[in-house]
Amino acid sequence: MSTHSLLMHARHGAVLRGATRSPLVARARAVLRMLCLLGSVAGVLLGTAGVAHAQSAADPAADLGPLTQRWLDDALARNQSSALPLRMEVSVGSLDSRLRLAPCARVEPYLPVGARLWGRTRLGLRCVEGATAWNVFLPVTIKAFGPAWVLTNNVAPGAVLTANDATEAEVDWAADASPVLANPDLWVGQTAARQLVAGQAVRQAMVRAPLLFKAGAQVKVVAQGPGYAVSSAGQALTAGSAGQTVRVRMENGRIVSGTVNDSGTVDVTL
Repeated sequence: MSTHSLLMHARHGAVLRGATRSPLVARARAVLRMLCLLGSVAGVLLGTAGVAHAQSAADPAADLGPLTQRWLDDALARNQSSALPLRMEVSVGSLDSRLRLAPCARVEPYLPVGARLWGRTRLGLRCVEGATAWNVFLPVTIKAFGPAWVLTNNVAPGAVLTANDATEAEVDWAADASPVLANPDLWVGQTAARQLVAGQAVRQAMVRAPLLFKAGAQVKVVAQGPGYAVSSAGQALTAGSAGQTVRVRMENGRIVSGTVNDSGTVDVTL
């Protein structure tokens, strides 16, 4: 066979082999395209599943702040006194960042026993609908701004307070456990229970009634019973202020207890 014939035969064989393989190639390409499509869909599905898993395993602590804020706002609005409205401010703290809480469908806020919505306190949060029950405490700070009397001068212990010792200003009533004395009649004429510093709001624990007599002083004792009253003298065993209960030794040696009235007399009820 000539060289030209050989070349022609080879070309013809190649064409035949190409024609024979073309359906296989087309089928292979179709399979590859299908696999790529399935891979893309699987990737989307896996990605979606990952997001769903991340959401289901998300830390519920992230939602406790807004939940607590809403609960506190509602509770304070219900308990707000109309007699003396105060401007309330609520600050919600955060849980320990190391704490991991199980997913929960419903969290119930509550006020722990002994706690109150005032100053630095805490609010309980418990899971009531979840596979794992949990209970945590979230720190909160509640401020209550209102009118008060603030000292303009330092006051020494035992000194009598006058109206010139303080001026009216807005303060945080919840900054201290002792009640604010917003009415000046409650502290003018009282004595300082300790060293008082300018800038402090006048509170109940800071003042006390002035002493009307000292321990060892002779006092008048009025003993009252049904239809009668007897007065006699005695010796005070303790210092006395108006409204205070004191003990007095009578002339016959008997010791009685009575309440000091505004005049310094000890009233004893028999």
